[in-house]
Amino acid sequence: MTETTLKIHEDTKTDLDTFREYKNESYDEVIKKMIFIVKNCKHHPELSKETIESIEKARERIRKGKFLTEEEASKRLGF
Repeated sequence: MTETTLKIHEDTKTDLDTFREYKNESYDEVIKKMIFIVKNCKHHPELSKETIESIEKARERIRKGKFLTEEEASKRLGF
């Protein structure tokens, strides 16, 4: 995979930071999530409100620490 550098304004970076779900989430991951959401909303507008609400609920659970790590999930699933 090749990488590139994007030049963005500081306020754009700050806005992107608010969409991070965890501290080490890359900007590439954040942007890909946003693209997925936009495409989904465009093709299925009736799902857009439900999608946004689900994302907000998930972000709140993550902020509260109510989630499983990959290791914990693997253990529960017997991997």
